[in-house]
Amino acid sequence: MNKLRWGVLGTANIAVTKVIPAMQRGEWCAVVAIASRDLERAKQVAQRLGIPKAYGSYEELLDDDSIEVVYNPLPNHLHVRWSIAAAEAGKHVLCEKPIALNSEEAQQLLAVRDRTGVKIQEAFMVRTHPQWLGTRELVRTGRIGQLRSISGFFSYFNPDPINIRNQPELGGGALMDIGCYPVSMSRFLFEQEPGRVMGVIERDPKLGVDRLTSVILDFARGQAIFTCSTQLAPYQRMQIFGTQGRIEIEIPFNAPADRPTRIFIDDGSDLSGTSIETREFPTCDQYAIQGDLFSQAILEDVEQPIHLEDAVRNMAAIDAIFRSTQSGTWEIPQTG
Repeated sequence: MNKLRWGVLGTANIAVTKVIPAMQRGEWCAVVAIASRDLERAKQVAQRLGIPKAYGSYEELLDDDSIEVVYNPLPNHLHVRWSIAAAEAGKHVLCEKPIALNSEEAQQLLAVRDRTGVKIQEAFMVRTHPQWLGTRELVRTGRIGQLRSISGFFSYFNPDPINIRNQPELGGGALMDIGCYPVSMSRFLFEQEPGRVMGVIERDPKLGVDRLTSVILDFARGQAIFTCSTQLAPYQRMQIFGTQGRIEIEIPFNAPADRPTRIFIDDGSDLSGTSIETREFPTCDQYAIQGDLFSQAILEDVEQPIHLEDAVRNMAAIDAIFRSTQSGTWEIPQTG
């Protein structure tokens, strides 16, 4: 089987500890190069992970004609710049979420994609995890009646001022880092865009980033609400409510790669929970699935799992949430 040759821009922790090892176990991915602005750092990571080539600049990696696709896990403010550079070099691009700092930036990627003919995708690995695909199928087939409400929570505790997630000028903060997940997955399940949104933010007085954010997304079919935080006890959960039942996703976003995942289906007949059905999904690595599906789409020239237009619309919703926190009222996402 031919494997797609990948190059990685930067040595971000998620790339080194999660994404690269997962793709190396995949059927369609071959990680052949990694670049860092620190050549020694690139060499160390390459040696540790068994990557053949190490480069001391991103430009050198993009100049390597043997590389067919680039994974971009750089800090948020560098996503668009280096994704464009990769596309201009003829490389397909898988870019970490959020794909841009705002929807206007994200729309630049549409233009470069159309001009270069490469595929560009946002790395929302949860969108192709079996537990989410299974949940959407249950919703589609009416297992919980009509979908009317989604409720979510996602938090961790990280007050480190050096961490890029706590630097507003680099695109840090709770909504951009983790709130983007419930925004994306609410849109995924409702299968439509919110007509209006509202948000409330509490900012860290020293760091300036939103450390506690709550959001309402108003869809034609119902509503989604969620809270995200970078300074609360680590927790994540998603609840999907219909007219005839409820689905709870136990670990919705950081799904473990070493054990099965579970969702709970409740018909509401017993408030004590004795009627709840547990559905288990086999052990898998969502990062390996993500890499393989994107590689397969490129190699076979078929539709990619997540369209770039979806990333633009997700950013438009996030933009509107930020506007709402300033205006104090509902805001309408603008997709251009």
